[in-house]
Amino acid sequence: MASAGLRFSVSAGDKHASNGRAVSTADLTKGFFIVPTYPAVADLLLPANESLLASSPTDAVAAEVRAGLTSTPKTLSPWLFYDENGSRLFEQITELPEYYLTRVERDLFALYAGEIIERAAEPLGDDLSPMLTLIELGAGTATKTGILLAAAVRRQKAVVYQPVDVSETALAEATENIRANVPGVTVRCQVADYTTQALPLNRLTDTRTLALYIGSSIGNFSPEDARDVLRNLRAQLLPGDKLLLGTDLAPGKSKSVAQLLAAYNDASGTTAAFNRNVLVRLNRELGADFNPEAFDHEARWNPSESRIEMHLVSRISQQVHIPANSAGPALTLQFARGETIHTENSYKFTPVRVQQLLQSAGFELSFSWENSEHAFAVSLATAI
Repeated sequence: MASAGLRFSVSAGDKHASNGRAVSTADLTKGFFIVPTYPAVADLLLPANESLLASSPTDAVAAEVRAGLTSTPKTLSPWLFYDENGSRLFEQITELPEYYLTRVERDLFALYAGEIIERAAEPLGDDLSPMLTLIELGAGTATKTGILLAAAVRRQKAVVYQPVDVSETALAEATENIRANVPGVTVRCQVADYTTQALPLNRLTDTRTLALYIGSSIGNFSPEDARDVLRNLRAQLLPGDKLLLGTDLAPGKSKSVAQLLAAYNDASGTTAAFNRNVLVRLNRELGADFNPEAFDHEARWNPSESRIEMHLVSRISQQVHIPANSAGPALTLQFARGETIHTENSYKFTPVRVQQLLQSAGFELSFSWENSEHAFAVSLATAI
């Protein structure tokens, strides 16, 4: 069931609520609308970006792990979570009752998808209202994006959609889901690391790009890195192109720290399994000898940084060995009891911080939608 929502327009720094119109929430089982009126368009799976193929995935894992686990404190990059099993576990997390982020954002799309698409396609100056091409950064299986794609198809009959992700498995599932549930969409997948690589955008004549960066994925980056990721995206867009950014909001009167922590430490233990799975991956791909059960999952709220931190806490004093690989000689890692591996950050935002982030990256905030509990915001911005 969709939650009641508030939407805010931004004009000269002022925000004011206005009435919204909900769109149909039919068949949201998978987060997609069924749109039977338009013929399907053939999908295309693009080859992996050449720069990703320059070295093997195992080489990249080895280099990242060596850098992180020899640093003080020890860290692992969150992209290491997303092997096939990690991607599957994360999809399970998004359906947990404690993990409100996916549910709230999906409800906002169900309420405002039509308005989001219309505002993204508003004429600029003397230009006519353009056709939209949608790209999505870190698309995963695109379980929420179908709501926006269906709204775009209703507006312009056919849509080109370019999901970008490091997981070819997730992109294949996204393509299958969209083909089955949103006729009228041409899918052009891109296997790439969008944080560092240029994206060959499939721009058609007289179209506008709407870039989707949803799910509060931007919160996994430090403020400086988040700015750089959005600047990298902005450099590949034209003035007038749009960005739809999803951001989880910081705790306050309507969202407690306890509610926030529960989203990252669910009762079923799924997030704990997701966190420990990174060690299983290192054992499989690098020949390491981690005992995942010798590490506890821990989620912490860091108020000074406005972020959730995920850690793996060593339950005992122990050694871990990683054989020699392309990144260097064999490693013997010492873990004291209680020592942690910092595996992920999830920064939480205020509306002011969202606006400042967008401005620093070359975007101008034009409209935001928030759920009634102010737990999550979806913001539309224009490339300037």
